[in-house]
Amino acid sequence: MSAQGLKKGRLAGIVGNHEAEILANWVGEQTAVKGRRGASLNESELRAQCEAFLRAFRESLNGAASTDVESNEWRAVRGMLDELSRARAAKGFSSSEMAFFVMSLKRPLFGLLREIGGDAQSLADTTWEATEILDRMALFTTEVYQKAREEIIARQQEEMLELSTPVVTLWKGILALPMIGTLDSARTQTMMESLLQTILDTGSSIAIIDITGVPTVDTLTAQHLLKTVTAARLMGAECILSGIRPQIAQTIVHLGLDLGGMITKASLADAFAVALERTGRTIVRVRTGPGRESTATAIGMDPPA
Repeated sequence: MSAQGLKKGRLAGIVGNHEAEILANWVGEQTAVKGRRGASLNESELRAQCEAFLRAFRESLNGAASTDVESNEWRAVRGMLDELSRARAAKGFSSSEMAFFVMSLKRPLFGLLREIGGDAQSLADTTWEATEILDRMALFTTEVYQKAREEIIARQQEEMLELSTPVVTLWKGILALPMIGTLDSARTQTMMESLLQTILDTGSSIAIIDITGVPTVDTLTAQHLLKTVTAARLMGAECILSGIRPQIAQTIVHLGLDLGGMITKASLADAFAVALERTGRTIVRVRTGPGRESTATAIGMDPPA
């Protein structure tokens, strides 16, 4: 319907002629509702956002031939709502709070339509047009909000993956990759990239992969570990697998898993001792005082990197 109604420009004219009044009432609607984040926004910032939106809304109404907010004529309004929805999603607003930004414009606009009056048919057509446009805009903001939240969650998951697979330099030429939790394809990929990059940056020749914090080892987990070991070997680094508990050892035997001749140790300390030996170092006890002893690297004395 609406194509003919919008061509007549009645709604655009009303918004243009009463923009200041609509703006004041609209801002008041948003700040009056308790419990919403919009009520806690800086009023000058909120007013600026509403003013910019009303300007774009009026300009789109002047050029639009329909209430289809997906059409090219509504591009500026969609751009504003897209930017605003993403910004508010990042600040922790809910989807309903974002939709309320648009829906709260109804009361000031409809109240003005009743005051202006006119014949019943014209008033009904204009009210319906405004309702259809604002409802579609509210749906649009919800869709953008959901996409923005999904992007934020995906980014946070990537950051958590990076944090959950730290590569630690134990000594010059010796790296450790302590793993905690279940291994899946995405986490393994992040783990492999982090390990290989650190091997490249440090020129390390030994990488200890510690699975003390991995609850279970199955065929898929073993495949992930072997891929990481193979990639590290291609980079010139030997891998030692530590954290082999009795339950995990039994599982590996039961599943008939081949760990590719990898050196395995029960603890990270045992693996570190092997790594020192492989790099031409050993641990000896050095007496530092009466009745006191400390441990130091005596052969191949290199400081920790």
